[in-house]
Parts: sequence; C-alpha cells; structure tokens
Amino acid sequence: MPPDAGPDVPPITAMRARELGRKSVVVGDRVGLVGDTSGAAGALARIVRIAERTSVLRRTADDDETTAEGRLERVVVANADQLVIVSALADPPPRTGFVDRCLVAAYDAGIEPLLCLTKADLAGPETVLGYYAELELPYVLIRPDSDLDALRSLLAGRVSVMVGHSGVGKSTLVNRLVPDAARAVGTVSAIGRGRHTSTSAVALRLPRDPTHGEHAAAGWIVDTPGVRSFGLAHVSADSLLHGFPDLVEGSVDCPANCPHTPDAPDCGLDSWVAAGKADPRRLASYRRLLASRSGEGDARSEPDQRGPGARDGEGDPHGGS
Repeated sequence: MPPDAGPDVPPITAMRARELGRKSVVVGDRVGLVGDTSGAAGALARIVRIAERTSVLRRTADDDETTAEGRLERVVVANADQLVIVSALADPPPRTGFVDRCLVAAYDAGIEPLLCLTKADLAGPETVLGYYAELELPYVLIRPDSDLDALRSLLAGRVSVMVGHSGVGKSTLVNRLVPDAARAVGTVSAIGRGRHTSTSAVALRLPRDPTHGEHAAAGWIVDTPGVRSFGLAHVSADSLLHGFPDLVEGSVDCPANCPHTPDAPDCGLDSWVAAGKADPRRLASYRRLLASRSGEGDARSEPDQRGPGARDGEGDPHGGS
C-alpha cells in the first residue's frame, strides 16, 4: 500500500499467485492485485506483480560470506526511505557497534538514517552524540513523558523501518505512535537483556498529523523484531568504508589497494585519525568489521565504544541484545 493511502482504504488479504514462481514478497513491497480487493471479510485477492523496489534493506546472520550464515541473506523491508535506529541510553546501555552496523546497511541501501535515543530520563546522550559528531547524524531524544512531536514530524509522509535490540523500548514507542498497534512489550532482565517481544515485521500506518495539513501524507512505520545481530556479508568491502563517511576522505592518501587493516603500511586512515579529523573509536569499529568479514576477528574481545573496559555485545559478536 502506498504511503499516502487514505485512512479509509481497507486492508486487503491477498496471496501470492503461482505465476510469480519463487519471487518473494516482503514487507514494503508495492504489488499488483487481481480478484476481490474489497477488503470485505472472507475476501481474497491474488498478488500478480511486484513493482521494482526503490530500496532494499538487507542483513545477514554473519559477516563472513564464506559461511552458511553469511550466505543467508534476509530482506528486512523494501521501499523504505528512512531507517530509524532505536537505542536506549541506559538499561540496556547503548552499543555503538550495533548502530555502526545499521548505518553501514542504511548507506548501502540508500536509506537515510535517524538515531532515536530512548530512556533519556536515565542517562544523557553526550557520549553517544560525541561519538557520531563528525557524521551530523540526525537524532531525537525520547523520554517517557516526551510528546513525540519531533519524531512524528520526521516520520510524516515517509516509509520508516525501525530496528533495535530487544529491551530498548521500540515496541513501547510504536504503541505510542500508533495506539491501535498493540505491539507486545517486554522487560529488561537483571543482566540488561530484553526479551524478544516482536516476532515478525509489520507495516503500520501512522495517524495523520493535523499540524501538517489536511492532505498531508501520514506515512508508515515498519516495526521489526528485536535483533541480536546485523550481519553485513552482503556489503562489499568498498561499500563498508562508505558506511563510515567520517573516514572516507582519509582514505584518499592510502596507497593503491590498501586493505585499511591495522598492519597495512602507510594506511591514510591512521594519519587522518591522528590529525584529529575522526574519532579513533570509529576507526577501531571499522577495522573490527573488516576483521569480522574475513572471519579473523571476534568483536566480543574488543573494547566497546561506551568506555574503557566495557565489552561489545556482552557475548554476542554483533553488538549484543
């Protein structure tokens, strides 16, 4: 359904036509229907055409494309134009390694990122925002008593997909944005892990915001299950660097075919960071992803960007849950 579909358009139950073969239909797809499209109880239409996708957000179960998990590519959503990365500022603490992965996937898919920092009543955003200062990454802060006007304005008229670890308050946020959504809400355990409460991606039409005019498009949000990992085996090594736009210019001085690894001779990224033009934690995160792609690294043994001594992922190689 298009993002500007009117509120009176009924939901239609449809099944994929046999003539589509093995071509899959995913959340966000624009499709052509035949049959009973009235939306009446018991009515069933057929999906006979899938329109060309303007964007495809993907993830894999692993970073290394030589592994079975790395070859298992999942389409998260089609035709989204904004990726809302939901991260709590506390309980559970923010994991910038996971956010970095989401940014790489967003830039690779041509989708604009938006950082949504929840539980801002429990901790300040300075450390996280400082880490992304060079990116000028748009963000919103969410507290339990927030009116959500700033977030609604950024969602209006767009198709936004929301991703985040379990326990960061994503489902609570969706329920506030779409009161009829009734998304299951879990709790965070004593060790800082949330239960997986959403089990499948679902597209939800946002209520129209009267402040944007009578005919303004309301927009959609696609709520996704809480994830423990966001593998990037589908992203090429060259595209991986472009997921770190604050480092890209530093690679201009690299020798030809520079692998950008810590032992690479004359890698321009080291001098770029040494000159204070990028945060050294960002370079460390990029190189961890490089190592993980080749199966040589284990992010669990690397320091988290939250501060000295912290661990990235608490036992998960892709940022924890």
